[in-house]
Amino acid sequence: MARLDSFLRLVVEQHASDLHFHAGVAPIIRHDGDLVPLNFRVLTESDARRFLLEILSPAQRERFETEREIDFIYELEGVGRFRANIFQQTRGIGSVFRIVPNRLPTIEELYLPPVVKKFTQLQNGLVLVTGPTGSGKTTTMAALIHEINKTSSRHIITIEDPIEYVHTPIQSVITQRQVGKHVESFAGALRSSLRESPDVVVAGEMRDLETMQVALQAAETGVLVFGTLHTNSASKAADRVIDVFTEESREQIRGVVSVMLRGVLAQMLVKRASGEGRQAALEVMLQTVGISNLIRENKCYQIDAYLQTAEPGSGMQSLDSCLFQYIRDGVITVEEGLRVANFPDVLKRMAAELPEDA
Repeated sequence: MARLDSFLRLVVEQHASDLHFHAGVAPIIRHDGDLVPLNFRVLTESDARRFLLEILSPAQRERFETEREIDFIYELEGVGRFRANIFQQTRGIGSVFRIVPNRLPTIEELYLPPVVKKFTQLQNGLVLVTGPTGSGKTTTMAALIHEINKTSSRHIITIEDPIEYVHTPIQSVITQRQVGKHVESFAGALRSSLRESPDVVVAGEMRDLETMQVALQAAETGVLVFGTLHTNSASKAADRVIDVFTEESREQIRGVVSVMLRGVLAQMLVKRASGEGRQAALEVMLQTVGISNLIRENKCYQIDAYLQTAEPGSGMQSLDSCLFQYIRDGVITVEEGLRVANFPDVLKRMAAELPEDA
């Protein structure tokens, strides 16, 4: 057994999410979003290097020594799977390990709003899941793909770096490909996927122009494309897709995005008032005539206000309206809601108007 394994076992036993193992500091776990140092000595560079290189294969060691960074999945039998990143930093070698649950999540278990299932029933278009690093995007995406797999017969292709959740075919055929192992790049894998009779394509990351171009092309040709972005709102997600293109082509791209962007889930993780874990707070944008017009007319900045005033029965909601519901229902505290709110002053006034026993 590798010496690092005992620390990873502790992460699982403590129901934590991450292990930070860096030269220059003691090992640290992340529990419900908070960093908690472990009762262990400060790691020297030689300590950290010895612990970390022990779990790498010869090929992985060679890649790390060449590129000074490596992403991979580390499996610890009987304990779990971990998404690992080992890198160089000012004090020497460092790493972060995030646990990947063996069991696939469901939409119901994640307490996602029922309207989210509409995304899994679409036949084509682009759906984005957005949020900052560590906001649960991968878990939400896994739940969406699991729902499609359970309820329809389609060919699903996922392109990831690395592969985290492993899907077993239920009703659908599932092809999972890892960048750097099975394919060279997200854009290249997306392009080749169009020749593989896909119904659904999942792009783990959509960061560059080429990936965006191929994703929109796939959506236009009748494929349902899911992608992730590091933005904290639906309006910024739409802007990010458009802004990656050259200025000369943006007017045309706005027209394409206004038609093909079927929805955005923008999420943040918030601590439950009970102290038992965290919950995703979601902003939900669906394609409507109004939303399409705002995108086409270069008025994405007005999407925030559009969502703030969305009718309750529309299925759409702003992040702040979701936070207000959580405060009203006692899921989170007012302080926690204000910490992540887009408009904290407005949320504070709304919360102040709630009855004392709400």
